[in-house]
Amino acid sequence: MPTEPTGADRSSRARGVLFSRPALLIAFAFAVMADPVSSVAYAIEAALRALGGDLALLLPTMALVVAVVALVITNYHQLVARFPEGGGAAAAAGAAFGEGWAFIPIGALIVDFVLTIAISVSAAASAVIAYVPGLAPWRVPLAVLVVTAVAALTWFGHLGRAVFAVMTIGFVLVGAMVLTGGLTAAPVDTVAAATPPGGHVAFVAILLAFPVAMALATGVEAPSSAIAQLGQLDDAGRRRFGRVTLWLTLGIVGTLTLGLTAIAVRLGIGIPAPESTQIANIAQASVGPRLYAVFQLLTALLLLAAASSSFQAGPGLLKALARRTHLDGNETGILHPRMGVANQHHTPYWAVALFLLVSIAVVVAAGAQDQELVLFYAVSVFMSFLVGLIAMAKFDHTEHRRVSMAVSVLGAVVIGFTLIVNLLRGYPIVSLGAACGIAGILYWLWVRAGRPRGIARAVIDAEAQTDQ
Repeated sequence: MPTEPTGADRSSRARGVLFSRPALLIAFAFAVMADPVSSVAYAIEAALRALGGDLALLLPTMALVVAVVALVITNYHQLVARFPEGGGAAAAAGAAFGEGWAFIPIGALIVDFVLTIAISVSAAASAVIAYVPGLAPWRVPLAVLVVTAVAALTWFGHLGRAVFAVMTIGFVLVGAMVLTGGLTAAPVDTVAAATPPGGHVAFVAILLAFPVAMALATGVEAPSSAIAQLGQLDDAGRRRFGRVTLWLTLGIVGTLTLGLTAIAVRLGIGIPAPESTQIANIAQASVGPRLYAVFQLLTALLLLAAASSSFQAGPGLLKALARRTHLDGNETGILHPRMGVANQHHTPYWAVALFLLVSIAVVVAAGAQDQELVLFYAVSVFMSFLVGLIAMAKFDHTEHRRVSMAVSVLGAVVIGFTLIVNLLRGYPIVSLGAACGIAGILYWLWVRAGRPRGIARAVIDAEAQTDQ
């Protein structure tokens, strides 16, 4: 006669399900894609503004953006195969050209983390203001309060993959409802008058506009470094998780982006009023007031999850780069040891404080306007993309893999074009200058420290800490 399972047996089974590979994959994948999924909240509107409000060109522009994201993911699919322990572009650059070159993607990542925090909290403030327009005069204080609260939460340690995964899944599900509702919703008048870009034929206008919307691509490379968190898996398991996450990200981000864009065009939802956002107007026109409120709430929470993720990864990277003395007496690292000081929850609080101060400065300088920040956003991370793709092209050339090399070269050319067009807009050169400046300072400190080995693994070490 079978015995009744005890409470301990049931608890053991529950833990087994919770930590099974499918559950781990879902938690990992949806947590890692929080950044690119949250970018949907402002990337479509950024493209429309770059097009001068011409809705007729919006869908082909975003289709081109998604195609470029697919090209990047195709290349990172190969990068994950080569570096299953993680590290991303930094590991690739260090292996291909020498460890000193790893500082270029590392410098780009540091700037990207700051901008991710700033634009995410600004976009979250925009989502709240779109639902409660009376808060518009308090935009900057609201964003500063939010970014301070997110930073304060890191004192208690990492929130874990599950929290970010739940927020991402919730946004995706409600986003799917918005897409469904938009299919039958009645068209509305555009919020602001659309002025097509004068003097440009359509394809030229698209080529000049799509680089701004490439903010959508920020974070798509994250699985290539975040797989370092999966210490419980072997190389084959990490490689599989990384690749599945890359393509799942493309499927979800691409579907949401193109679907919401198509609805905006169908319903005639153009550039929004100052106190609203285009994605908020799309949701409001597509679903009822209750679901619209839920959508705005989940949008804000997802954006804050993306900011929180960068508050973990950025300070974690500084901690990994901090000088420390090991038990054998050897000293590693290049930054001041204070950057590595952590509390009982493994939080490097001085590094968090540094990121908080810089992020607040960026938020205040931009007036907490996410559409101002988006112009700077896609520059630094594209430096990292470019270095990673060039490194992969070198590997493929050395190993006589012609098809893979052609894909890497094509990716590098497209990313280079995107980077140049964004820089020609003027102000984005600040992001490039900041990334290069940080890379240069880190390189100088590295040389001064005697060129310690293993610096290209700093990104791996930083990611491995996020699962503590």
